[in-house]
Amino acid sequence: MTHLPDPDSQPEFYQSVATKRFVAWLFDIALISLLCIVPVFLTFGAGLFFLPLIYGVISFVYRVVTIANGSATLGMRFMGIELRDAFGARMDMGKAVAHTAGYFVSMAFFVVQIVSVIMMLTSARCQGLTDAFLGTVMINQRA
Repeated sequence: MTHLPDPDSQPEFYQSVATKRFVAWLFDIALISLLCIVPVFLTFGAGLFFLPLIYGVISFVYRVVTIANGSATLGMRFMGIELRDAFGARMDMGKAVAHTAGYFVSMAFFVVQIVSVIMMLTSARCQGLTDAFLGTVMINQRA
């Protein structure tokens, strides 16, 4: 990970990232939930029977598209943070799909999610489990 900012010599890139990730996550969940209202209304309420599936599909597509087209979801952009790969490059479509799939796996298993949160709070680069596996980091956007 020599291509990424060093947390010891450049701590400003990682300052408050864990907190910003949490607020961005809340922002994204609220936005995705609002987006789910559309198919429910278009199906005259029948979509409520498929709400978990609708939410999952919209969430996956939203995360992949926004990360692939700006290296951050709208919540991350709002909080001034972005994802970078192990070489410091912005995320492309393949990396966005991999990161989103890792996010979904971690959300599916409570223990995995807790481990990921603990890692974000304690690691020098504030990496969660998916980040550590893929070599990605969340950093503050450059001023």
